[in-house]
Amino acid sequence: MKRLNTFQVGIDSGDIVLFSDFEEGGEMWRGSGPRDRVKKIKFSAIYQDPPSVTVGLSLWDLDSDTNVRVEIAAENITVRGFDLVFRTWGDTRIARARASWQAIGSLPHEDDWQLY
Repeated sequence: MKRLNTFQVGIDSGDIVLFSDFEEGGEMWRGSGPRDRVKKIKFSAIYQDPPSVTVGLSLWDLDSDTNVRVEIAAENITVRGFDLVFRTWGDTRIARARASWQAIGSLPHEDDWQLY
């Protein structure tokens, strides 16, 4: 459990298109085997500590003739941002995907001080 020890809590969120590969025959649509896309997300303010980040798919457009294999994750979370990672594998064909995210964490306060 993440405990927030501050009077200022920041909640940031967004929605981002990860890819649209069916239009030009990109690797998510035509490829096979392990594939991924990474989007660098920057928070609108700097957090005091790395926040808790939740990600989810807000749109996915898939081929109905193949198996659905998808992983979406927030990785490398810092006080400034994180990597939104989308992965698939095998014969899965994905035309396009969009993801939403939300970050919740402590914000620095002007009364905060550090010893060293």
